[in-house]
Amino acid sequence: MTRWEYFTAPILVHMSQQILNNFGADGWELVQVVPGPNPESLVGYFKRPVPPAGQDQR
Repeated sequence: MTRWEYFTAPILVHMSQQILNNFGADGWELVQVVPGPNPESLVGYFKRPVPPAGQDQR
């Protein structure tokens, strides 16, 4: 069975592509985006598989 770890992060609207590409390069998959505390930001929910014991993830 796959084990997952989760992460939430602010996503600035004017830099969303760069932010999402950076998280994707680290293995995070975007699951959901919700409105942030102001009109210029969103909150992204991400997940990625937990590596088996003994393996380091980037």
